[in-house]
Amino acid sequence: MSDSGVTGYTTVRGEHRNDTEVRRSRFIAVARGISSEDDARTFLTDLRREFHDARHHCSAVVLGPDRLIQRANDDGEPSGTAGSPMLDAILKRETAGGETNLSDVAVVVVRYFGGVLLGAGGLVRAYSDAASRVLDSAPLIRRRLLQRLAVTVDHADAGRVENDLRNTGIEVVGTDYLADRVLIQVAVDAGTASVEAFTARLASLTAGKSGAQLHDLKWVDCD
Repeated sequence: MSDSGVTGYTTVRGEHRNDTEVRRSRFIAVARGISSEDDARTFLTDLRREFHDARHHCSAVVLGPDRLIQRANDDGEPSGTAGSPMLDAILKRETAGGETNLSDVAVVVVRYFGGVLLGAGGLVRAYSDAASRVLDSAPLIRRRLLQRLAVTVDHADAGRVENDLRNTGIEVVGTDYLADRVLIQVAVDAGTASVEAFTARLASLTAGKSGAQLHDLKWVDCD
């Protein structure tokens, strides 16, 4: 289990862009899946280089399964009119099942000023809409926290146990044949209930002869 108790969230797959115009100003919104604040800084640097002649490169970042790391930058726009609305768009973006759990994502909105002042309210709407639109059209992916376990079985039982585990929906991630035993590596959803359910299923499949040892926790991307 993660420290926060979160066992799943959603992120952006790769990078996605959306281009809109508001009263002659051009807003280029770019969303990218990231894994660290260093990734976010590199992303922003890349876009500053690509759109070097733009007036503003505003950004918002959310990181971590619990979304505790949150950053917003107005980059010269009036305070609170760009980065904060963009951050709010990330935090309120609904994912599968109506959840609001989008994380490990950075959004940058590049603005080319068109000569018409939008006012504070107009800027908030423009940046919020730009961020929302790029997130609405970006490909999303579910990230799950899995508990990996090693099941110990005799050589004679290994094939049957592995097949039985697969047939009951357990994810088998590897099999190690040792001199005196076989270790079948499996992964289940993190959490006490899932591990206990797996242990009970294993006991039923092997008549109590095989046990499972907890290994590490791992975040994996699921289609």
